[in-house]
Amino acid sequence: MSQVKNKTVVIIVAHPDDETLWAGGLLLSHPEWRCFVICLCRRDDENRAPKFKKALDVFHAKGIMGDLDDGPEQTPLLEADIEFKLLSLLPSLAFDLLITHSPYGEYTRHLRHEEIGKAVIKLWNRRLIRCEELWNFAYEDGDGMYFPRPVKTADVYIELSDEIWQLKYNIIKDLYGFGPQSWEAETTPKAEAFWQFFTRATAMEALNRKNIL
Repeated sequence: MSQVKNKTVVIIVAHPDDETLWAGGLLLSHPEWRCFVICLCRRDDENRAPKFKKALDVFHAKGIMGDLDDGPEQTPLLEADIEFKLLSLLPSLAFDLLITHSPYGEYTRHLRHEEIGKAVIKLWNRRLIRCEELWNFAYEDGDGMYFPRPVKTADVYIELSDEIWQLKYNIIKDLYGFGPQSWEAETTPKAEAFWQFFTRATAMEALNRKNIL
């Protein structure tokens, strides 16, 4: 990652708490970054939406929420609808770094994560999103055999200090309100990992290799 002190960063996630679970330690470690977080679902959720805004305050970030369908049945959405919603929420800026879901998800399985990861890569490839680097969350859960774990062989692997991890965990437990035995609290990773792309071509190659187009 380039060492730009005042890096401009956009995070694109599906749900309130995804920004914390998968990249919260990174954001807490870089308070000097100028961050904008887009959450594509739960804008009208009277419980989760206010908590998302409080999380942004902790991260010293700005952000916005959308209202993509997030029903428990995970009905697939049209790619065009996801792209339209994403672009409507994205500030008209060029970013140093964009961070989002992996097109193959962080655990088994949530369709919205996969759809958003795929949409971001395709929009970047078509130059409708402008950024110098694209990072995808790099986690796996052994096809549901264990809580999501950061991929140690990912391009970027960051061990969190005890202090940073505790701050991250407190956002999940105290701010979002997940109990210590909840999936979210049990999952909260003590390291964070990312697949890193500097060119559109390499991101598209990775997408194609996984046969997820």
